[in-house]
Amino acid sequence: MDKISIIIPAYNVEKYLNQSLDSVLRQTYKNLEIIIVNDGSKDSTGKIANEYAKLDGRIKVIHQPNQGLPTARNVGMEIATGKYIMFLDSDDFYEDNSCEVLYNEIKKHDADYVVGNYIHTTSDGIKWEKPLFDVDIYDNFKLSINDFQKSFFVMNSVVWNKIFKKEFIEKHNLRFIPRTIAEDAIFSTYCYVHTDKGYYIKDVVYNYRQNQANASISTNCNMDYFINLNGAYKLIFENFNSTNNIGFYRFFYARIMPYLLCKIIDTDSLKTDEEVIEVLKMLGWFFKQKEEYNVAVVNERLLKIVEHINSEEYESAVEEIKKTKAYRKGISAVEGEKMYAPSKELYKKMSE
Repeated sequence: MDKISIIIPAYNVEKYLNQSLDSVLRQTYKNLEIIIVNDGSKDSTGKIANEYAKLDGRIKVIHQPNQGLPTARNVGMEIATGKYIMFLDSDDFYEDNSCEVLYNEIKKHDADYVVGNYIHTTSDGIKWEKPLFDVDIYDNFKLSINDFQKSFFVMNSVVWNKIFKKEFIEKHNLRFIPRTIAEDAIFSTYCYVHTDKGYYIKDVVYNYRQNQANASISTNCNMDYFINLNGAYKLIFENFNSTNNIGFYRFFYARIMPYLLCKIIDTDSLKTDEEVIEVLKMLGWFFKQKEEYNVAVVNERLLKIVEHINSEEYESAVEEIKKTKAYRKGISAVEGEKMYAPSKELYKKMSE
């Protein structure tokens, strides 16, 4: 049995860390190296991690000053000795057989990575009714960056519902960019464009904890956040553009653009209209790609805002943002997600 290294960055997660680590220790696949990187936590996260390390010799704990999620993951990868690598966010948790089913698939196909299904949970860990990818539609299959009928819909941006061959990561010197937003998307999309040896399995392998209290994506995205996100999206675009994969980028853009816009709408950290306008101008190149690549927008409210931005009617855009912010505060997380999650009908329209 090959060793799998599971990298768990942890920062102030004393409320959830026990459930996360218990899910790892229950794995039916036993040849694991469990690397917890305590990233300068100020609560009892480090103490909990140390207690688990005393209970199980497979656990290694690294304590470091706070440097952010990307660096914590990089530190874990540097010391990982497994043939395969997986990532677990310390407020989420696995299914009992997650490692086993992912390992069996990557081994069977000698793949570079495998994507698994996942399900949202409430903040209390109660699972939503259905997993993200419909098991009646998406069976196990080989992924292709040129497939917009099936592959695109499961080739998501996160790294935690996947297993990676370490040899592939080392060959391409893949690392997370420190102090960068959307580090998962940069890492994952690089994988997508640099190998055709990826596969998908319909088994639910990950439980992603999400607050269902309201529709807000985030309330604390400040100016620095959007500056960093702007840089990240430029890297992602260049990744697709330099490898002649604009076809995939076009569909990817349809997914991330409304999500970005809802981040701007939901944040409470941009205190003035002038700050909002500064963000809109900075990201103007990005919103203009809607017209350049003829991308449909999932929601009429969002479409109106984008049209104002692209016409440089920034004051009007801000007014629409305020109206939409008030609207989103009054709806559920499920309804809020529908505002920025493109439907298959929209993607079909883009293909015509």
